Amino acid sequence: MSDRLDLELRADLGELTRLADAVDAFATRNGLPPDIAFKITLCLDELITNTLSHGGVCGVISVRLRYDGTSVEVEIEDDAPPFDPFAAPPAPDLTSGVEDRPVGGLGLFLVMQTMDRTGYQRDGSRNRVRLTKHLPPPA
Repeated sequence: MSDRLDLELRADLGELTRLADAVDAFATRNGLPPDIAFKITLCLDELITNTLSHGGVCGVISVRLRYDGTSVEVEIEDDAPPFDPFAAPPAPDLTSGVEDRPVGGLGLFLVMQTMDRTGYQRDGSRNRVRLTKHLPPPA
């Protein structure tokens, strides 16, 4: 069993709604638990928002999901300048009160804590981020 989702997004934050809808449809079609779909959407939203806010993307962002019955593989490609989001991100301050913390810094931490595997590579002029989320075994 293997199913795929291939989606091209304009470099526009408004595309995140279309992405969330596509991930929900993919999850429903494959019988994925709602919490898995939520985690994947949350991580995609965080990474793409960071790219659009800080990366200078000019073209499209490609998003691919593949489900093989035991895990979901996610791949994000863009043409922004080289940037590895997982290369030693600063550890967020989890000890201070929310009002005392600086804004930002939790998103990449959340992605790394939520997904089972994260990775980055530069392929020619494109950034490629890969994420893996394993599904719990059937009860």
